[in-house]
Amino acid sequence: MSGSPAGPSREPGAVRRFLGRTAPGFMPVDVDRWGWLVPAVFLAVVGAVGCLGDPSDDIENWLLMVPLLAAALCAPWVTAVFGGFVLVVNRLFTMVQPGSNPRVENLVLEVCVVLLAVLVALLRSRARSYVLRLQNAVLAAREVVVRPVPHGWGGVESATAYLPADTESRMGGDFFDVLSTPHGARIVLGDVQGKGLAALSTAGAVVGAFREAGYHEPDMSVVAARMEDGLRRHNTLLAAVDARHEPRLVTAVVIAFIEEDGAHADVINFGHEGPLVLGHRGVRRMPQEENLPLGLADLTGARRARISRVPLERSETVLLVTDGVTEARDRHGDFFPLTPWARHFLTTGGDWDVQPDLLLDRLMAALADHTAGHLKDDATLLAVRRTAVGPP
Repeated sequence: MSGSPAGPSREPGAVRRFLGRTAPGFMPVDVDRWGWLVPAVFLAVVGAVGCLGDPSDDIENWLLMVPLLAAALCAPWVTAVFGGFVLVVNRLFTMVQPGSNPRVENLVLEVCVVLLAVLVALLRSRARSYVLRLQNAVLAAREVVVRPVPHGWGGVESATAYLPADTESRMGGDFFDVLSTPHGARIVLGDVQGKGLAALSTAGAVVGAFREAGYHEPDMSVVAARMEDGLRRHNTLLAAVDARHEPRLVTAVVIAFIEEDGAHADVINFGHEGPLVLGHRGVRRMPQEENLPLGLADLTGARRARISRVPLERSETVLLVTDGVTEARDRHGDFFPLTPWARHFLTTGGDWDVQPDLLLDRLMAALADHTAGHLKDDATLLAVRRTAVGPP
């Protein structure tokens, strides 16, 4: 989710980018617009063979494939048009064949095939409409968890992208947010254990706790404790509803930009891969996995999260990703080399001014090339850097 007119969020633009808007190997076919071409071409080929070759009863049988192909790819009315045309063409072939003896049962069979094709197209169209409504409901639920981020929100430039491995349901547990608070900009990116609606609701509980505590609490250790408590209460509720529910864990990174000097940030890492910092000093990694994932505090007795203050200049860009990026494999089974790629990006970019939008565009293109368009897990990307002006 990034770079839309309303802000830097790319849902669903980033999905289109990854699925083939420009990257090779990701161009989806618009079935609604171009599906009629398949039965039309098949009809033309069979008709040409029938006209140029010897007339045969086999041509009539082959033409019956046309409405069946249309049923799989076209709207019901388009299927009916192809079916009616095939009925007319079959009658013409029967009339031009020398010594032909039109049989009523053949006509009845052809009409039955056409009617069956229209019925299949109608059922497929209704099923597709149901799936689209379900997708819209899921996307609406995701927008509650992953909301759009306005340009320059919180005094940082941000660009984000969400690339679902399951492009049909889009129900992953990845989440992120950028907060504009009285204490400076605060961001979070995380990944919930598992998938489906349960993972999405868990992500909502964690990001909801972050939004409230992150805005009101000046102490980042209190923010971390509130996130842990929000996940604990959510798991307790789900366990009370369903005794078979297994508590879910969440890995996450929280970054608070320190506004006093504008050159540092506080980082809390809950079992997540450390973010990368790109700038004039090259590529370096922020602290990673310093704390256990959220959801384990009660088991280990940990009461206070470890917070690391790291240098972060205004011109430097922070790149956060979920494991869908770092664990993306190519056809040989090799992981995507994120850190080497970032170093290569800096050396070939021409300058050290790393714009978040450009960074994610290049990264998604490289990820698409590496995986040949087949992600095994949801991938979420977030790039941020301070702006020259303060938060709105």
